[in-house]
Amino acid sequence: MTFADLNLSNPLLNALDDLGLEQPTPIQERAFPVIMSGRDVVGIAQTGTGKTLAFLLPLLRLWKFRKDPYPQVLIVVPTRELVVQVVEEIEKLSTYMNVVAVGVYGGVNLKVHAAAVEQGCDFVVGTPGRLYDLIVIGSLKFKGLKQLVIDEVDELLELGFLPQLTKIFDLLPDRRQNLLFSATMTQEVEAIISDTFNFPQTVEAAPTGTPLENIEQRNYRVPNFNTKVNLLRYLLQDSETFHRVLVFAPGKRFADLLAEQLEEDFPDQLGVIHGNKSQNYRFRSLERFQSGEHRVLLATDLVSRGLDLSEVSHVINFDTPELPENYMHRIGRTGRADQTGVAITFTTEAEEEYLTSIEALMDQRVPVLPLPEEVAVSTELIQEELPQSLQPIVEVKIQVSPEGAFHEKSEKNSKRPMTRQELQAYRNRLKGGRKRKKNRTGKK
Repeated sequence: MTFADLNLSNPLLNALDDLGLEQPTPIQERAFPVIMSGRDVVGIAQTGTGKTLAFLLPLLRLWKFRKDPYPQVLIVVPTRELVVQVVEEIEKLSTYMNVVAVGVYGGVNLKVHAAAVEQGCDFVVGTPGRLYDLIVIGSLKFKGLKQLVIDEVDELLELGFLPQLTKIFDLLPDRRQNLLFSATMTQEVEAIISDTFNFPQTVEAAPTGTPLENIEQRNYRVPNFNTKVNLLRYLLQDSETFHRVLVFAPGKRFADLLAEQLEEDFPDQLGVIHGNKSQNYRFRSLERFQSGEHRVLLATDLVSRGLDLSEVSHVINFDTPELPENYMHRIGRTGRADQTGVAITFTTEAEEEYLTSIEALMDQRVPVLPLPEEVAVSTELIQEELPQSLQPIVEVKIQVSPEGAFHEKSEKNSKRPMTRQELQAYRNRLKGGRKRKKNRTGKK
């Protein structure tokens, strides 16, 4: 089947032709007629199978020009990077249409986004927090809303956006079409579907945990962090094979630490992206990686959801993810569309149980390769790898006076029984201090 076989308008077909897209992916082919029918849809497909176009194409086909400024489609996504990407996809597909799309997210002055929304738009793409802010101040209104799209909903819940999502759902018109797309299905996601959707139809292109056939998976058993660094440095030296590499680190600190360790060997070839980096820094890192200026991008799981990073030759998991679903999202950054890719995972002894869970989800084993002889095996452990008993104990010094923490009270403040003479003197002072009140006639 080609896109010409779908019920697409000529402007959309011309835009797809400009993009060099001819054949829909399975999720795009199966979701299109169901969304066009007006039913609520739950789309399940692995990362890299074209979920974004799966809901954008039918929504743009259903779009009709209106003079009012109210948006017809609301798309909720977890990260600002994904907001920018979805808006760019809408603009590419609507090249020959008069569709106006606005992206909103945190980190930008609220007045800027409020002005953009108030000018009028057809599609609003945003993160839950910024969308709710715009609703509260009255800039974003849904009088003409027809469709709600929740993309990467499992990541939205993992980031703690459920309260904002619930508030937004309560403010939307009841008569609307609900669309949900994700690579994984959890109990929390099913709860949202049961509370929000009306008899949805599930469209599944590949069951959860099904690895893409064009991704070659490999595994190295590595004893510790420093040996992992040595192995990563050894692999990246082959710049011809590893020409565009996405390296996933277990956290922000490790991503920065890796950058420090590798910068000397690969100057001006590395980029870093995680939640502590500023918005402009993150966008620049992605742009340099996409343009080929940077060969390696060090990242946390922030970019494993939804971002379309083209022509990634290798994904290297510096750690083995604890959640099998995160592994699926990570390796889905390579081998996209009709391309091939390689996913390499480093696993320590403590992480072997995570690898077992991943293999159980995929129902297949990941081949283990021997550690290259050129890689030095380090015996030095970082603080996080030290046994609890060997971790350094920070001593807090407290200055104590030579007399000790306690001292004798002064004679004035010490408590002892009064003598009879002291008691009588005390009573006399009390009597002398009292003054008798006078009445209005001046008599005592």
